[in-house]
Amino acid sequence: MPRARQERAGPASGPLARHLGQAWGTGWKKTLALCFLGIALTGPSMAASPQSPASVQSPARTDQGLKGRESGLKVPRFVSLRSREARMRVGPSLDYGIAWIYRVPGLPLEIIEEYGNWRQVRDSDGVSGWMHRALLSGKRTAMIGPWAASNVSLRAEPRSSARTLASLAARVRLAINTCDGSWCDVEVPGHDLSGFVRQTALWGVYPNETIK
Repeated sequence: MPRARQERAGPASGPLARHLGQAWGTGWKKTLALCFLGIALTGPSMAASPQSPASVQSPARTDQGLKGRESGLKVPRFVSLRSREARMRVGPSLDYGIAWIYRVPGLPLEIIEEYGNWRQVRDSDGVSGWMHRALLSGKRTAMIGPWAASNVSLRAEPRSSARTLASLAARVRLAINTCDGSWCDVEVPGHDLSGFVRQTALWGVYPNETIK
């Protein structure tokens, strides 16, 4: 039987499944909490050398900044997880071992490198590895920053004095509608709840970035 673990294990312990969930609090002001659970899967270790092929090159620098050599899109950039199950590998090929298994559709990830059909991505914990581009979506999502020491207000309007609709705990996942560089119009997946959050409180969108 798989053994549940609260902490992250290394690749030598076998592939891991990462589950993120959301739970509602009670009272007139709703509080969203996020539960983190890592489950170790049975089976032999599939770890391989973490070295990427020598032919993996750095993004090209242009007048507009860095662009991926494969897509021509900005690097780094945020995307989201498309698949219900996505394997993160230690290199850009099926020949490389699995480092982690993600089972969180909509999870925001940051692309930091490209190689063929593979993208090197980084999650909010700083864990990085390679995923096939088919597992990723350009649909923008975010989460309340893991650094948040207290709950973040979801407001009815994009201003600090606006009515608070809910208090969002660190790591609560959100769907992004728009961002103006200061505030993001967001929705809470699975709940009939939407509003505005300070952009600086989010992981999954860059400071001053606009999303239309």
